[in-house]
Amino acid sequence: MSQFKKIGMAVLSIVILVGVSGCGSNEKELKLTAQQKEEIAQRLIPAGKLILQKDLNQTAITVAAGSAASASKVKLSEGSEHIIKMLNSGAGGSMIFEPAVIKVSKGDTIHFKATDIAHNSASMDGMIPEGASSWAGQLSQDITIQLDNEGVYVYQCDPHAMMAMVGVIQVGEAVNMSQVKEEAGNKKSTFMMNSDRLETYLSQL
Repeated sequence: MSQFKKIGMAVLSIVILVGVSGCGSNEKELKLTAQQKEEIAQRLIPAGKLILQKDLNQTAITVAAGSAASASKVKLSEGSEHIIKMLNSGAGGSMIFEPAVIKVSKGDTIHFKATDIAHNSASMDGMIPEGASSWAGQLSQDITIQLDNEGVYVYQCDPHAMMAMVGVIQVGEAVNMSQVKEEAGNKKSTFMMNSDRLETYLSQL
């Protein structure tokens, strides 16, 4: 007899004994409330099944929380001047731009700040709007750009590109999103770590 069956039989025996003891000289029938019946039924369920159900519930909660986090959208940044820091580490992980995802208006100016050394900002081929000017900053140097074309711009730190040190800027409407997503899928295999980072960033626009 398995451990679970032994536990179940033991509980059942207790219930029977209680019922018998309730039948004394006054011959009153033992009556259980609905709650008591439910408690007995739960105790007769194998412990492994209860644990599994608890794990499934917890998994569902975790998945729901993860979906909500990935679905959070970035709002339009106020003002016409915006600062993006180049960092060794930040709230979003290691080798990161902060903010990594930003929405701005057409004609706004972006100031990339070399807060930590050995980083730069450079636009990625095929991942900026048609007709937009590309850029490539010097290592450990600030760079300022003005974005006059609507669409999605993806850029990287050249020395840390394999670590997915990338960032995304949306200017006005995301007119080239489908092209950028296709290129992001091709680029994913070149990342040695943080391989999902770029796709996650794009999902926030």
